[in-house]
Amino acid sequence: MTTAPDIAQIMGPFLDPLAISIVGGGTLLAVVLRTPMRDLSRALAALGTIGRRRFDAGPLLDQVAALGRIARRHGVMALDRSVIADADVAAAIAAIVDGRPAADVEALVQHHRRARIDRHVAAADVWSGMAEVAPAMGMVGTLIGLVGMFVKMDDPAAIGGSMAIALLATLYGALLANLVAAPVAARLRRHAREEAVERLRLEAPLVALAAREQPRSAAPSLGIPVPMADVA
Repeated sequence: MTTAPDIAQIMGPFLDPLAISIVGGGTLLAVVLRTPMRDLSRALAALGTIGRRRFDAGPLLDQVAALGRIARRHGVMALDRSVIADADVAAAIAAIVDGRPAADVEALVQHHRRARIDRHVAAADVWSGMAEVAPAMGMVGTLIGLVGMFVKMDDPAAIGGSMAIALLATLYGALLANLVAAPVAARLRRHAREEAVERLRLEAPLVALAAREQPRSAAPSLGIPVPMADVA
């Protein structure tokens, strides 16, 4: 059985603080310089969604159906007191309560869905950019190590440290890109695609609810009585 000292002895030659600083620090600096702070914070926050289950619009569809029954029985204004956790559905219901036409509600739902997709893609792009930068920073570390080797050619005992930096920097860059940044970006993109497809299912019920409730909200302003049978 391998003990902790054995692991430390095995991993020791593969750990170099200077190479880690060059690759890790250089990659982080490059990402910060090329990314708006808003997208950077989203990319960090997106790490919390990596292990979540696939987004399912089913509960939201059930809630929209329940809101439709409430509106049918008590009027659309009763929806104003409903507690809706999802921001996109809440915005659509607020527009329906305000008496917005079905076309406006449809445009609003589409806008929120596209904005959500853009936010997810922006977060994934940050990690994708890190996957692109890390190997380049590894090459920078390699060049720094090679320069150190050439400077110390007169001292063979000192060449080993510079050679280690040169080789390990390339290793760190490849590992950071292919085992951390690229997988995170791929997962975030997959989550974004799945959520976009599921949220598309919400559009038709919300638009139908807006179309059904529009005559009720429009009738008082027009002075035309609307029979309940026509809007049921």
